[in-house]
Amino acid sequence: MCRQKAQRCAPAGWDQAVLISSLLPAFIIPSCRPRQHSRVCGGMAQQRRVQLCTQRPTSTVCVLGTELSLDIQGSAPKDAIAFHVQGTPGVKVYVVHETQSVKLPSSVTRWPLSAGTEVLLTMEAISKDVGDEKVRVSYFGEASGVPVGRAMLYLTCVEVSLDADTGRSGSVSRTLVDKATWTWGPDGHGAILLVNCDRDDPKSRLTGDGSEPKSQPTDNRDTTVCSYEDLKDMSQMVLRTRGPRTIFTGHGLVLHVGFSDADKVGVFYGGNSIALEEYKHVLGGEKLAYAVKPSRHQEESIFYVEGLAFPDAGFSGLVAFHVTLLESSEKGFLETPIFTDTVVFRVAPWIMTPNTLAPLEVFVPSVEDNEDFVAAISALAEEAKCPVTICPLPENRNDRWIQDEVEFGYVQAPHKTFPVVFDSPRDRGLKDFPVRSILGPDFGYVAQKTPENTSSLDSFGNLEVSPPVTVRSKEYPLGRILIGSSFPRFGGRRMAKAVRNFLAAQRVQAPVELFSDWLQVGHVDEFLSFIPAPDRKGFRLLLASPSACYQLLREKQEMGYGEATMFQGLHGVPKPSINEILANEALRKFNAYAQSCISWNRDILKRELGLAEQDIIDIPQLFQADDQTRAMAYFPDMVNMLVLGRHLGIPKPFGPLVAGQCCLEERVRALLQPLGLSCTFIDDFFSYHKLAGEVHCGTNVRRKPFAFKWWRMVP
Repeated sequence: MCRQKAQRCAPAGWDQAVLISSLLPAFIIPSCRPRQHSRVCGGMAQQRRVQLCTQRPTSTVCVLGTELSLDIQGSAPKDAIAFHVQGTPGVKVYVVHETQSVKLPSSVTRWPLSAGTEVLLTMEAISKDVGDEKVRVSYFGEASGVPVGRAMLYLTCVEVSLDADTGRSGSVSRTLVDKATWTWGPDGHGAILLVNCDRDDPKSRLTGDGSEPKSQPTDNRDTTVCSYEDLKDMSQMVLRTRGPRTIFTGHGLVLHVGFSDADKVGVFYGGNSIALEEYKHVLGGEKLAYAVKPSRHQEESIFYVEGLAFPDAGFSGLVAFHVTLLESSEKGFLETPIFTDTVVFRVAPWIMTPNTLAPLEVFVPSVEDNEDFVAAISALAEEAKCPVTICPLPENRNDRWIQDEVEFGYVQAPHKTFPVVFDSPRDRGLKDFPVRSILGPDFGYVAQKTPENTSSLDSFGNLEVSPPVTVRSKEYPLGRILIGSSFPRFGGRRMAKAVRNFLAAQRVQAPVELFSDWLQVGHVDEFLSFIPAPDRKGFRLLLASPSACYQLLREKQEMGYGEATMFQGLHGVPKPSINEILANEALRKFNAYAQSCISWNRDILKRELGLAEQDIIDIPQLFQADDQTRAMAYFPDMVNMLVLGRHLGIPKPFGPLVAGQCCLEERVRALLQPLGLSCTFIDDFFSYHKLAGEVHCGTNVRRKPFAFKWWRMVP
């Protein structure tokens, strides 16, 4: 029976080990040499070397879940050649050896004092009193059966544990998983940290003249807890200390963070108080360590942790916190670390939301000449049962391009989710709007510092995200980010490196670069959009298509409508007929070039999003060349639309009238209405189109977060 118990509890992987408990003689588990990586009871326990002394008793602490390795050789009398070890019932003693022990008539098992012999101790219960368990080592010479020396070790078992929500349940609990690692996937583990980038303090305002919104402090830029709502944004980290309280009086306990991580996090602690003013900033920034003084009556200390930075180039998003138990040395010497527990957090990424997610709020600026446009957007939003926020002229400074200024996304942890607006580097009239009017309680803000010589490609009309896709068995459950760039042409415009690095570092929506530098403005939303669909992948990709437009116009010409003209009802605008458009050779050649650019992107999108031709709808569109031979929409660009669920706000193209109906509108309805979508064509000709933008450029949407939790994916 005893032999079986010893075999069950002995460290898996040791080839010869003996368990000695309750002062019983040892048993032997025959085998060969020990393997190096296993530890007591099959785990990977933290191990500490303990020095013994035959002149006086030694005392030390054994932290629950760790093992002590006794320095048998270091304390042995010079004539000793063997030893015997015994422990009280609360101590498990393991002898790891390479040779058989020698059995004497006294039935006392002696182990040779060889370099290959090791004694390991573990304890499985918290001590009630200091030194209430002990181990005795007796040393023997070559001839005598009487010990030539004895070493006594008094042990106190305590628990020191640093815990977080590593199980991702929304609450902190003890766990058997490795807290010092962080893994992705449905069976992954590891705690999650939110960047506390909202502003819960209602008293916080812009500083100075308000001209520097990018430097505006959010909650993660101060070292105070603004409110109880501020605490709710943070993740809890619980330090548990159990055992005789006098032990913690004589030992130090330090919570610390590495130098490279310190500027990424802030930690607050309120002690035993629930009063807001008692919460102090104890870790992060220049504070690398905090001396914890456990209460005599409280075994748990709750710390609140906030993120200060999103993952980015040079920062993986992983942050490690440590608690270290320090043992007092002789007077005048520094304390000695005897145990460290570690917990790792990952900072939650910023996540974009595609058109296929439900709209929660529409934003549209009101400027000097777009009253009808704002009314049309408001009516469409009312149909979609979606609230509208109108950005007034004093806040937008006559800047109508809100899609270019910001991108709405969100951050999520098991305990909290809130929206976060990403402010683009463009900084025109709307530059203060995100901070003045959007940033607030449970609405965060993030921006990236970029060089001052930004291009049009740094505006966020050049930043889109696909719905969820699967590509060659690789799942992207949160879709993939799409940005426009200059390849395959060299020396063109690209999105700022700081923004591209930021997007890639989030890891959950792996970016795809498309070719958009052929366009005058250079934004991906000028030639693509996504709409919801009831079948296949749950969406369709819309692509602007000059070839589809020429095909449509030729059809109408063959039907006898060659004299039908464009732009009816628009004053002061030339009105070319179908015949004239088809006869314009320069226009045809330029659109052949535009089509080749879109076709290049079509191939990339099919490859990188795993799309088939059935997933793509070609929307008729023509382009014309500017002075630098870059493309501009010839008529309002219909793919540049506002998607509010099944309700689409599409730029009114003012195409040729056939039987009293715009043939371009009719074709788009025929393509999209079978998918259950409602098409509303909005006149943006003078207020947006003539200024090189359309409906999507002049609006923005905050959408519902994904139901899928980002930590369950595998990047």
